Amino acid sequence: MPDYSFENEWKEKGFLAVCGVDEAGRGPLAGNVVAAAVIMPEGLIIEGLDDSKKLTEKKREKLYDIILEKAICSIAWATPAEIDEYNILNATMLAMRRAVEGLPMKADFALIDGNCSRGFEIPTQTVVKGDARSYSIAAASVLAKVTRDRQCLEMDRMYPEYGFSKHKGYGTKAHYEAILEHGPSPVHRMSFLKKLYNNE
Repeated sequence: MPDYSFENEWKEKGFLAVCGVDEAGRGPLAGNVVAAAVIMPEGLIIEGLDDSKKLTEKKREKLYDIILEKAICSIAWATPAEIDEYNILNATMLAMRRAVEGLPMKADFALIDGNCSRGFEIPTQTVVKGDARSYSIAAASVLAKVTRDRQCLEMDRMYPEYGFSKHKGYGTKAHYEAILEHGPSPVHRMSFLKKLYNNE
């Protein structure tokens, strides 16, 4: 279960506003890569908060509202066009930086889920499997995941022929078949479809 060990370590070193940062949607063939940054108020415990991947959709939705109400939060993303231009890793870093910079209270340290941190204006620490280890990263993972899933439902309304509500943009057999039948939509990441078209 996540806890405040990482946050407390940096607070003891003098940092006052430690935020956790996570993303959702690096792997799918379509849509934005979404990031969230969260500063948890001192001592806040939200019952059931955990790595978003371990939670049901209903539980994530409930936690999403509680986190937004009780914590200091920012959600941002990078678009499919930016993913194609910069590559997915750089676009993910861009979304994460936007989330940190969008916080209504300025963070002075960021805990970044994963093993990569680039271009941040404040000091950072990367935390592998951070969403299962850090409370603020876990909160960010819930915000990013719920936002990304909601964007997929919106994409499904705009482009119903691809089935985004079912596969959330991931490369399922049905999704690839829909792309081959209808061609890519404006929300598809063309850099992710090179193999598909090279193999035709």
